[in-house]
Amino acid sequence: MSLESDLILDRRRLKRSLIFWRTLAVIALIAGVIAAWYARGPGWLRGHVARLSISGLITEDRKLVAAVNKLADDDSVKALLVVINSPGGTVAGGESLHDAIAHVAATKPVVAVMGGVAASAGYMIAVPAHRILARAATLTGSIGVLLEAPEFSGLLATIGVRTQTITSGPMKDQPSLTRPMTPEGREVVQGLVMDMYDQFVSMVAAGRHMDPAKVRELGDGRAYTGRQAVRLGLVDAIGGEQAARQWLADARKVPLDLPVEDVTTGGITERLFSSAISPVFRLMWKVVVSQGVMLDGGLALWHRPGG
Repeated sequence: MSLESDLILDRRRLKRSLIFWRTLAVIALIAGVIAAWYARGPGWLRGHVARLSISGLITEDRKLVAAVNKLADDDSVKALLVVINSPGGTVAGGESLHDAIAHVAATKPVVAVMGGVAASAGYMIAVPAHRILARAATLTGSIGVLLEAPEFSGLLATIGVRTQTITSGPMKDQPSLTRPMTPEGREVVQGLVMDMYDQFVSMVAAGRHMDPAKVRELGDGRAYTGRQAVRLGLVDAIGGEQAARQWLADARKVPLDLPVEDVTTGGITERLFSSAISPVFRLMWKVVVSQGVMLDGGLALWHRPGG
């Protein structure tokens, strides 16, 4: 009987302990949510301005594209800032982000803000915006496509290595690592590059309301400074995020006191509590993973002279 009493008392103590810790956890969660709410300020309930930061090499990112597309149907998003610091990337990666940003621009004001460099695919993703801002020294433009194919036949011959290739057709190994490109192969590959270039030109012409012939004249692959790009009509004005917010307030009636919320691919916990630590994780991801150049076809990438 004494043993049963002790067991009952232990269970009651354990139950009280569980209730205490569960209550404490709920209080902590509520306190965290309240703290996050106050950190965002009183404008949170009136909505926010979304900020999409694109840096480094642009490749296809399905989660990011999906997150951007969702902004178009999110009533709490009053405008989108696209902050770009990128030399470009793959044509397919730039196209997917371009289309997602254009989807948002169909229903909400979008402003692109360029950093040190926003060239090639970095410029491609800016053109759906209603307004593009750059610094005077920003490097932008570089409208064009390149496809590089290394070829080691000379080195292999020097070390006495020969290769034998069996293909289903004469174009299957064009370009090839082990033999020079044939004239027919070069013509086919050039056609691929020019078709992707035509797509790029069409995006710029539509986004900037320019004659395609004018875009082709400017789009010979060269980069322009922000100041030059303004004169050529590729960029609207010189400025940064503050100027972008002021334009949104003046031209689109988006209040200046609305908070800014970064677009992420994480869940609600990350959105509420990771504003301070998420830059660290983004930096780690870029160092560990993103610096490896993965090519998925043609590149819309600023090709540095002599690089």
